[in-house]
Amino acid sequence: MPVDTKPMRTDLPRVLILGGAGRLGTMMRAAWQAAPETLGITPIWQTRREAGLGGPVFDILAAPGAVARACAQADVVLLLAGVIDGSADDLAVNAALAKTVRKHAQMAGLPVIAVSSAAVYGRPSGPLREDTPCAPLTDYGRSKCAMEATLAGMKHACALRIGNVAGADALLGVPAPEGGRKLHVFADGRAPERSYIGPGALANAVARLARLAVEAPARLPEKLNLALPGVVGMDDLLSAAGEDWRPVPTLDATLPKVELDVSHAVELGLVPEVRVDAAAIVADMRRVRQRMA
Repeated sequence: MPVDTKPMRTDLPRVLILGGAGRLGTMMRAAWQAAPETLGITPIWQTRREAGLGGPVFDILAAPGAVARACAQADVVLLLAGVIDGSADDLAVNAALAKTVRKHAQMAGLPVIAVSSAAVYGRPSGPLREDTPCAPLTDYGRSKCAMEATLAGMKHACALRIGNVAGADALLGVPAPEGGRKLHVFADGRAPERSYIGPGALANAVARLARLAVEAPARLPEKLNLALPGVVGMDDLLSAAGEDWRPVPTLDATLPKVELDVSHAVELGLVPEVRVDAAAIVADMRRVRQRMA
């Protein structure tokens, strides 16, 4: 049976968001709902189970026909769906999802933006550029490398390597335990430093990238780091959030600094050329959480 033809174009690019009910999707949706008139895209939220988002409901791997029909209604695909923990076999779903999305997006002539991670880089010293060789240390990082490899060579596909997202991370994204948090610090008293972005800034950047993918697909990079410029100390984030914490000796595997070179994201106008600030990151996270409540 032929795939449905696309309906008449709206004024705004239609973004099919696969995995709309996950952590990132939920935060991005809350950020976008604050100012829908300035968003510049029309989001279409796909979920595996009914979540009241008004978009298609299907299992990406089990219902290829539904994937094809959803692609026929869109101008660009944003792949958020995936597995973040579990065994190597569990995490192999990430590459399988990308394979399915590649097939149906190509058939529909759509660009694809697939969320990857800084975990693909492993331990190299930074700042980490998109052309830095990948050497992941974890099964999760390896699964994201496999996902990227699945999309390699596809015309107009971008692996979006996102840094830590405040509120969806292992630091601020989980409730503080009774008695306050423990934070690994090094012998000199320094806490780990990481590339970060707030969920509101992330949502804005993704919307801009989606518009770029539709309006100027030749400019869509094959790989793209996304965070705010610079790094922020995890201790500074906890202090900005007003949280109590106590230092504990760092683990041997802990990296002192993981910094993404985001000069390309700045050049594309996705994030401002302003160094990351702990207080601004926390304020961004709190604004989005208020909208989610």
